[in-house]
Formats: sequence, structure tokens, C-alpha cells
Amino acid sequence: MKYAQLVIGPAGSGKSTYCAAIQKHGESTERFVQVVNLDPASEVFNYKCAFDVRDLISIDDLADDEDETLSTMGPNGSLVFCMEYIANNIEELEQAIDAAEDDYYLFDCPGQIELYSHMNVMRTIVDALKSWDFNICAVFLLDSQFMVDVDKFMAGALTALSTLMVLECPAVCVLTKMDLLKSEDRERVEHMLNSEMSTLLNENPPSAFSSAYRKLSEKIASVMDSYSMVSFQPLDLQEEESISDLLLNIDNAIQYGEDADVKDKFPEEVDPEDDTGEW
Repeated sequence: MKYAQLVIGPAGSGKSTYCAAIQKHGESTERFVQVVNLDPASEVFNYKCAFDVRDLISIDDLADDEDETLSTMGPNGSLVFCMEYIANNIEELEQAIDAAEDDYYLFDCPGQIELYSHMNVMRTIVDALKSWDFNICAVFLLDSQFMVDVDKFMAGALTALSTLMVLECPAVCVLTKMDLLKSEDRERVEHMLNSEMSTLLNENPPSAFSSAYRKLSEKIASVMDSYSMVSFQPLDLQEEESISDLLLNIDNAIQYGEDADVKDKFPEEVDPEDDTGEW
């Protein structure tokens, strides 16, 4: 069995930074974590890249193409074209990754929401990874700096829900950049994470815009509370304990380490007079 995190979320949510931090954490805990860049539009990342999908296709390739249709598609259209190319030539990705038994991968994915909301591109990649014997967990990231408002928090939860419904695999939702929040905003976010959505709506008077849709918001909040559809885990990359707690949840989701030998925390000492060498 192989293991993978599919790191997804809107642009600017901290996906590449998260991958770099998990890889560094793996080095300190003797876990070898390989990272694959799956974003054809990526420019800079600070992790050690096991494979860069731009070696197969990138948006720069389309800009330089002699075909006028391809060269004038624009950034979003070019990205969609590149991802569809990858999905249609998925065997090239398999050969490039060349994963072995017990390998642990992070896939740093593009942030355009249309790739997840109403297209089958990412679902095709997920299905392919499953067929390659990967246990997968989708790690959906949202920037905590934009979640201090209850309406935005609900919108973020719905975005995560719609994305994860398309992928149909185990998932963990994460609020990133907690270390960048002011103390009062951090307390606010932590309160929101520990409260029901309907309670949060009642605590906050609606804005001029949201008041027109208040009843709809209340109905949505009621459904989400009743079925516990989405929950977020805060992540502070400056705290090793925060990273470890998140990895524990992800490892449980993908069953990582369940077949490892149990280690005795207090092993018995060998009797020096026992020449049999037995414990």
C-alpha cells in the first residue's frame, strides 16, 4: 500500500507552504515525505520536488505554442487545458511518479475551484491514484485570516463540502495561517470552530447584504449542524504539536502505519549472565 495527501484549496490558502512544512516535519521525525507539484501554473515553491508536472506540460508551453487558439487561451483556460491533458495522459504521471510500496506522497494541487466544483479532472486523478494502490486523504486548506466573519466561514465550509463531494475520498479540512492572526481574531476563530453554525448566526447581526438571505443561511446552517458535514482543524506551522496533531488525523484517515510493528516503550533488558541472547 502507498499513501498520499491530495493538498487542495483556493489560491493563496498556503498549499505549497503546507507541503514544505510537512516535508520538513517528516525529516525531523524520520518519515520520508515526497512532494509532487501538480500545478502547471506554479512558479515558486520551497520544498524538495520529487516530480514537477511542468516537466509534462505547463501554461508557458501553451503561451509559446504556434497554435493561436492555445496561445491566447488566458491563464484560467490554459490551466484547465493542462489539467485535462494530464487526466487524458494519466499513465505518463504514473510512470513519472514511479511510487513503491509504503511511499508517502503529498500532491500540491492547483487552486482554481472550477477544477473541483463542476469538472471531472481532479476526480479522474483521484481514481487513478486509487487504482495505483494509494490510500488517499484530501486535505482541504482555507486561510483562517478570511474566516473571522461568520458569513465567510459558512461560504468556506460550503466550498469545502462541494469539493469533497466531487472527489469522494477521506478528507480533513484545515484552517491555515493561524500563527498570522491577531490574538482577538484567533480567539474568534477558535470560538467559531467550537460552536454550531446556527449559534454563530444568532450571535452576529446580519450585514446589509446577508440580511436579504438570512433565512436561507439559517436553513443551510441547520442542515450542516444536523449532519456534521464539515469541521475544520486549526493549523499553526510554528508549533510542532499542531502539525503532529493534524498528521495524526490524516494518518488515521489513510490508515498509515497500521501494519507497522508495535514498539515496546519499555523493553526488557537482556540478562548479561544469559548467554542464550534471549530477552
